[in-house]
Amino acid sequence: QVHLVESGGGLVQAGDSLRLTCTNSGRTFSGYTLAWFRQAPGKERDVVAAIYTSGGNTYYPNSVKGRFTISVDNAKETVYLQMNNLKPEDTAVYYCAAGAGIKTASDYIYWGQGTQVTVSS
Repeated sequence: QVHLVESGGGLVQAGDSLRLTCTNSGRTFSGYTLAWFRQAPGKERDVVAAIYTSGGNTYYPNSVKGRFTISVDNAKETVYLQMNNLKPEDTAVYYCAAGAGIKTASDYIYWGQGTQVTVSS
């Protein structure tokens, strides 16, 4: 079973950068799509970045395109989310996930516990 643990969240100011890290301590996540989702209070859990572990193709919604970058280190079983030019609307709990989908949370099987990102204006 894949076991994901996120780290790197925190409180930053608008315009700052932050890098989230998600490390797998279970069986390999090779072959899965890896993604970062976020969920703000009262809102749905939405994807902000996804990457295929084979091939490296990525997906970003327009809301973060050009600001967020997902990357994976297969040897370290770790996926990263580099977030630049953060905005207050990026405030949310961020989750990493492994599964077979791209955009839909229900397509993902394994989830981390989440890490809070708060962006002040």
